[in-house]
Amino acid sequence: MSAGLPTRSQLLHACRDGNPLPDHPVLRRARELAALHARSLGAVPAVVADLDEQRAHLVRDIDRWAEVRLPPAHGGAYLHTESLGAVIDRLARLSARAYAALADDAEWDLWFAWERLAESAVAYEDLATELATGRRRLPNAL
Repeated sequence: MSAGLPTRSQLLHACRDGNPLPDHPVLRRARELAALHARSLGAVPAVVADLDEQRAHLVRDIDRWAEVRLPPAHGGAYLHTESLGAVIDRLARLSARAYAALADDAEWDLWFAWERLAESAVAYEDLATELATGRRRLPNAL
């Protein structure tokens, strides 16, 4: 993917623990986000709050990376509703839930989790293409 953004396959691969640690800064943070989401499944609220704070830092790191490295958007580029970090955080959450659903017996939940993950991965790929060509812009990083 141009502009240094990882492909959807790379991103999904990075979200799966047990794969080699990726060398791209966005992919490393995606891996960390997925691990935090996996830890939050079934955790007590106090633990979830701490994990959410850690996630917020990782999302901000991704947003700052994107702000510096993505090409400038064209004058008429549409504004995306979420930051790149928020999009990747959602993919990491959906990935953690999809893998957790493999352990459950509910067939519908498993299908739904994987369907949501696949749709979001395609949406990420569309966003990455639009960002690389300057047709879409992101909200300002915090």
